[in-house]
Amino acid sequence: MPQTSSSLHLFADVLARVHGACRALAADSGWPEGIDFSRVVVEPPRDASHGDMATNAAMVLAKEAKAKPRDLAEQIAERLRADALIAKVDVAGPGFINLTLRPAAWAEALRTVLREGADYGRIRGGAKVNVEYVSANPTGPMHVGHCRGAVFGDALASLLQFAGHDVTREYYINDAGAQVDVLARSAFLRYREALGEDIGAIPEGLYPGDYLKPVGEALAKEHGDKLLARSEAEWLPIVRAKAIAMMMDEIKDDLAALNIRHDVFFSERSLIETGNNRVAETIDFLRAKGDIYEGRLPPPKGAPVEDWEDREQLLFRATAYGDDVDRPLIKSDNSYTYFASDIAYHKNKFDRGFAEMIDVWGADHGGYIKRMQAAVKATTSGKGSLDVKIVQLVKLLRNGEPVKMSKRSGDFVTLREVVDEVGQDAVRFMMLYRKNDAVLDFDLAKVMEQSRDNPVFYVQYGHARGHSIFRNARAEVFPELPEDAGARIAWLAESAVERLSDPVELDLLKRLAIYPRMLEAAAAAHEPHRIAFYLYDLASEFHALWTKGRDLPYLRFIINNDADLTKARLAMVQGVVSVLASGLAILGVHAPDEMR
Repeated sequence: MPQTSSSLHLFADVLARVHGACRALAADSGWPEGIDFSRVVVEPPRDASHGDMATNAAMVLAKEAKAKPRDLAEQIAERLRADALIAKVDVAGPGFINLTLRPAAWAEALRTVLREGADYGRIRGGAKVNVEYVSANPTGPMHVGHCRGAVFGDALASLLQFAGHDVTREYYINDAGAQVDVLARSAFLRYREALGEDIGAIPEGLYPGDYLKPVGEALAKEHGDKLLARSEAEWLPIVRAKAIAMMMDEIKDDLAALNIRHDVFFSERSLIETGNNRVAETIDFLRAKGDIYEGRLPPPKGAPVEDWEDREQLLFRATAYGDDVDRPLIKSDNSYTYFASDIAYHKNKFDRGFAEMIDVWGADHGGYIKRMQAAVKATTSGKGSLDVKIVQLVKLLRNGEPVKMSKRSGDFVTLREVVDEVGQDAVRFMMLYRKNDAVLDFDLAKVMEQSRDNPVFYVQYGHARGHSIFRNARAEVFPELPEDAGARIAWLAESAVERLSDPVELDLLKRLAIYPRMLEAAAAAHEPHRIAFYLYDLASEFHALWTKGRDLPYLRFIINNDADLTKARLAMVQGVVSVLASGLAILGVHAPDEMR
């Protein structure tokens, strides 16, 4: 298991103890050499009434131990019962082992939170990873549909960095192909308009949005009317380059409004440049491996296949690598298919040192996954991996009513408009407050509410409430309580946290103890939404404890006649504040000290 920054968190500590018990049993019982203990995990039980943690050790080791899982579980349980950290061990069902820890374990878990500070849950020693996200065609400004993939990819990259990986954030610019030629023709129409021509209605098939007017004006300023005298073959590359450059500047500005920045912007056109045709080189590479052949594809069964043509053509042997059908690489007009460029691009990633690749795609690209994973297997000889995360559609609402958007008609809602209306934090958190492969309803009105029904407000309010408690404690009990976070944590670390013994307090400490395990699982699954869910649950428990303190004075965070207990509870509040700030930072959301 990867190590956290400077010490084992509680789940890792218990896992190490379970591994130790299993290894000792293996040695005493003469199990075979080389058993893989990494399959043994320790997780929170599905039902909290079963205990604090559960392990599958007996279930996954029964075959090597040549024992029934239930019998093996009893043997492992007997050894774990001798562990000073563990208060109770139960065997359930076919062989699950449930563990209940001693209360002192949770006090020590809180000390770990205070000791680690901003590094609590951080892991060292990950792999080099390329995360490609957004990659929207540079044919217009970002709309709210792009927004979800942008936030998801950015949060995933941050999560992987926190989990120790060397992450590169990449944007693939689709600056080759028919769409950017349509962009150029649309911009040329706006160029003529900028020169004073009445262009009338925008013809069908061109981009009608006003966002191309500045491109036309820039072309008019730079070239005057000289482009009018040239043929399309002459002006199109000039206009295309200008339009793409200006659209990419706008896209970068839109992303910056969400605090999203990429390390690499990779041009698709660079793959087919004269004298450096990486697509041709990739096809030659695959041909040498026997993965390319001339053939004829059978007609598709059921739904039509967009790239099927009834002719002899150059095909990639995708079925040898898990795809359903072999795939064409060159169109009937001798230009490359999009797939051919994508193969070359992913081979280029691998050649740059990225054996682990993650692509974030829109909902309409699900059918493309198998072929790209097949291509990565082929071009990397099985040494590279590609995980594709599909981001489903966003339904933009206002008070439950749909808000229209259409890139073609020019009547769409831009990303910038949404950020300007509800703020960066609300957009980022709510785009992650649902699993990426589920459709998201984003209501512009509801994300502005200051209530428990608005998750981003509720989580941020939890952080602000913690600081409010510090301010009150400073005024009522501890004027010496430092305002500086580092000094405050050091001061609180000396508190008698063992006095936190009420069940609701222990539940909160247990929630804090789960954080590193949750991060580890979220990073492994490439699912940053788990952080948003966790933060909401943590904030909910914190708010609930505060509310109970109003009705039950002995549960209040500040007890005027018991300084030691107050200090211990302030340490617990600091644990909550630290973890909320950590999780929000990974999601790219601010953690305010006050709510205004």
